[in-house]
Amino acid sequence: MKNYTHINDIDNIYSWITEAKEIKSNPLKNKKLGTDKTLGLLFFNASLRTRLSTQKAALNLGMNTIVMNVTEDSWGIEFEDGAVMNGTTAEHIKEAAAVISQYCNVIAVRAFPSLTDKEKDEKETVLNAFLKHATVPIINMESATGHPLQGLTDAITIAEYSLKKRPKVVLSWAPHVKALPHAVANSFVQTMQKMDVDFIIANPDGYNLNKQITKNCMVTNNQQEAFKNADFIYAKNWSSYDDYGSITQKYDDWKITKQKIGNAKFMHCLPVRRNVVVEDAVLDSKNSLVIKQANNRTFAVQLVLKKILETL
Repeated sequence: MKNYTHINDIDNIYSWITEAKEIKSNPLKNKKLGTDKTLGLLFFNASLRTRLSTQKAALNLGMNTIVMNVTEDSWGIEFEDGAVMNGTTAEHIKEAAAVISQYCNVIAVRAFPSLTDKEKDEKETVLNAFLKHATVPIINMESATGHPLQGLTDAITIAEYSLKKRPKVVLSWAPHVKALPHAVANSFVQTMQKMDVDFIIANPDGYNLNKQITKNCMVTNNQQEAFKNADFIYAKNWSSYDDYGSITQKYDDWKITKQKIGNAKFMHCLPVRRNVVVEDAVLDSKNSLVIKQANNRTFAVQLVLKKILETL
């Protein structure tokens, strides 16, 4: 595998899940695979789980890691071809990507959307610039429109904790204090489309995701109906897609409560705003998978790194 930037880079989700479980059972089995190899992690945005799990996965494979908070530690990077660089940017992505490629065997990039310019965000300016100008494999640690490492993690978690051959999985919008990206929700939808699950998306009016992504999915504005007989409920906030990046209405009554979810297992990518997105009684219950889900981040990344290292 050359790059991992989209859920569609997974050829067979169930074979990947099986391999990830094998890695989880013996994380240090391939400790020598990454010997003398370096993973560069470039963060244009904040991170906790992604940063630490990716470093841990690399260490499990014997890799060295270099971490840079690009917006704080680096020269401002220009991404536009033909730009006259007489403003705040001092280095062009053409040079930056080429230079980093000399220092690292694999580059992982995290860059959020602006949530103000839909067309620009959907062009995946930062991620695609690295794909174009770097000479080593690229991993997407969350981009403007997708979070494929989280999507793979979620698939592993559902497979681990499902008691049915074909579980019912609900992706539910939940309230938040600020406008958030669509990346996690997009990748979760795309992941569920690869799995044999009874999948439904629940969101209030005005918060439909990109219909090109959800076109094969059932979508409802009735959260209560969606939750009936659910085995897994995945809560996530996202801002409006049609009125791009906006909070059109708060819908506080969409908060996830223990009464609403019943015996369903609860999932969230974290971080989560307690008692805004979901009440304490859910997060602190035995049905909450959020910590186990976060643990699986390491093995999802380790699987991706292993597949890339095997091609170097």
